[in-house]
Amino acid sequence: MSDIKFEVLRMPPVNTNSLLVSNKKDCVIFDAWGRASDWCTLLDKRGLKLRAIYTTHGHNDHLSAAPELAKHYNIDWFLNMRDEPLVLWGNQILDFWELPHIPSDYTKPKALNAGTIQVLPGVPVQIMETPGHSLGGMVFYFPEQKVLMTGDTIFRDGIGRYDLPGGNTDDLHKSISKLVDRNFPDDTYVVHGHGDDSVIGWLKENNPWFTRKK
Repeated sequence: MSDIKFEVLRMPPVNTNSLLVSNKKDCVIFDAWGRASDWCTLLDKRGLKLRAIYTTHGHNDHLSAAPELAKHYNIDWFLNMRDEPLVLWGNQILDFWELPHIPSDYTKPKALNAGTIQVLPGVPVQIMETPGHSLGGMVFYFPEQKVLMTGDTIFRDGIGRYDLPGGNTDDLHKSISKLVDRNFPDDTYVVHGHGDDSVIGWLKENNPWFTRKK
């Protein structure tokens, strides 16, 4: 029986979908939303050792806990550098959720690039650039587990906004076309940045934006 687990967590205040991937007692977080203290409580309660944090894009509703967690556990967190200027800009998002601002001297991210890496033993992930919602949007695909994390590129019933800094509607549609062209298996489980999860087959049949750009 595999010790690898994938959990979609909706940390308070409930808004963003975070993904906790663990192998025995080691784990990584994708999109560390919410309060770092809540994550510390969860990890300590489960006896998990956090190894790294990965971020789909630079809006603070996807990384609010990342800098503090990186500092607390002395680990790296990763972000496409094209979105690094958004980290402090996004404090206005945290105001809406009554979360503390990320300070100006926050722990800086390491560069996240396209390619294939192994985030934990037995957990390879393919990283793809998907600009459009932001300049540095990234998508994560776990081929062995058939799990796709899209961030805010595409949702179960729609697509991400393109009216925020770095957003571009043409780039967003091209990025979605790139995902369509990858021809993921229909039973691939899709974790979206917000809202309900889906599968690729459902997106093909029901999401009118999940198509190749003409």
